[in-house]
Amino acid sequence: MSYISSNRILLLVALLLLLAVSTCSSPVEYELVLRGGTIYDGSGKPPIVGDVAIQGDQIVAIGQLSNVQGLTEIDVTGLAVAPGFINMMCWANETLIHDGRSQSDIRQGVTLEVLGEGFSMGPLNEAMKQKMAETQGDIKYEVEWTTLDEYLQFLERKGVSPNVGSFIGAASPRVHVIGYDDRPPTDDELNQMRGLVRQAMEEGALGMASSLVYPPGFFAKTDELVSLAQVVGEYDGLYISHLRSEGEDLIEAVEELLTIAREANVRAEIYHLKAAGKENWPKLDQVIRMVEDAQVQGLQITADVYTYPAGSTGLLASLPPWVQDGGFEAAIERMKDPATRRKIAKAMRESKADWENMYLQAGSPEGILLVGFKNDDLKPLTGKTLAEVAEMRGKSPEETAMDLIIEDNSRIATVYFSQSEDNLRKKITLPWVSFCSDSASLAPEGVFLKSNVHPRAYGSFARVLGKFSRDEKLLPLEEAIRKLTSLPAGTLKIDRRGLLKEGYFADVVAFDPENIQDHATFAKPHQYATGMVHVYVNGEQVLKDGEHTGATPGRVVRGPGWEQGVAKSSN
Repeated sequence: MSYISSNRILLLVALLLLLAVSTCSSPVEYELVLRGGTIYDGSGKPPIVGDVAIQGDQIVAIGQLSNVQGLTEIDVTGLAVAPGFINMMCWANETLIHDGRSQSDIRQGVTLEVLGEGFSMGPLNEAMKQKMAETQGDIKYEVEWTTLDEYLQFLERKGVSPNVGSFIGAASPRVHVIGYDDRPPTDDELNQMRGLVRQAMEEGALGMASSLVYPPGFFAKTDELVSLAQVVGEYDGLYISHLRSEGEDLIEAVEELLTIAREANVRAEIYHLKAAGKENWPKLDQVIRMVEDAQVQGLQITADVYTYPAGSTGLLASLPPWVQDGGFEAAIERMKDPATRRKIAKAMRESKADWENMYLQAGSPEGILLVGFKNDDLKPLTGKTLAEVAEMRGKSPEETAMDLIIEDNSRIATVYFSQSEDNLRKKITLPWVSFCSDSASLAPEGVFLKSNVHPRAYGSFARVLGKFSRDEKLLPLEEAIRKLTSLPAGTLKIDRRGLLKEGYFADVVAFDPENIQDHATFAKPHQYATGMVHVYVNGEQVLKDGEHTGATPGRVVRGPGWEQGVAKSSN
């Protein structure tokens, strides 16, 4: 080979190497890059400063992405960047139908709403559909679905900003099969109920959710719940429960949950863990020990909490459960009968171990705040205590409660001040506790202003990050974020959500950790939290510079049984 030809070969090799280096150094292009944020990946590890790249609905790269450029780039320097938050229990069933933007939660960083406590929006029969239509409050809608999955797909087609998932409510198959009567199911009826649970699990229900303090859930005995929960366990779903008691019988109620978990071989969670009523506050320590002992024994037990010392449910919950045997209409008739009214009032004044007396747990009628009426004539009473209304009417609080329920023809949304601030702080720090709102997702406008709400509708998650992590330093920010993201995602066993990780869905939030703050109060609850700057759901921006974009990219998020259901239907 000649000297000249050798040089040509060397020159050609050099040119090829230069071309290769040039090609390798060309920046990779993605749709979106968030630049310079403090990245909390949801695992609980300390943060890093870096970039997050998003392509379509997925996270594709995280770290120091100097060789990456975005068609859109957003400077998030100084902001905390985290996975979207998961609301472990909400009541957005109807509010999402009316307004899919889910503003009060999106503005706190919630990208997944989990529905279904006690009752779920399916499965329904014709009688249940009719009742759902007849008992609607300020929000009106057509019941266009029958199964739980059909409802969730209805929301997705309509357009919602957050992702949505749901449990099947344990009371739903009971009402579907035997109605509102206080009796156990026959063997045939129980098999029908198990079939409905199986159907829901294969459609993607996250598990089964009971609410045992309220009829008709109260009417279900432990063996019935074990039988239904066994079906849930077959699909690796979660049994989650508003315990049969959060007060006088709290310890026994926790034991029931542990029994169901053990006998049904199912994972279990306690809804909004609490000890209600001052005399019951010391019981929380024993409950914590019970849960942690069960965990050591191999049971998978978790809990969630909302971040306020007051709860909210119906005024009807102040009355003994037997009043509702046969349904709400039967309860109204009982309250109209003078002899039965006297019996109800007497029961409300007496502490009994066989039902959860929220009237007494509040300490007095001054601790019972009326926040939501259906009857326009009663709406001026919104924001008054039961004691105030009783005084206005010149009747006892017990009689006033019954009169209001009859006049409003509803449960009447009510706040009960029955919990301990010290206990709340103790629960927030537990490593196995995630967070919920136990409320609808609203906006301070239109139909939503016709009633007051518990401030947790606007502030539950902002309080975790602001009040309890930043201000009170109860838990580091990385741990607070873990409990809002990967902890609930792992508990629900949902696919590729809850972490900032390559290949995961791009549910991403960016907030100002120094300024995130809740503003809603019991007196003025319709106030947005502030400090959340950007929110992405499935890669699409729904919050930009603190304002909602109007985008509705939310999808149905299904539980672990769905793949089994798909496989079965394809065979």
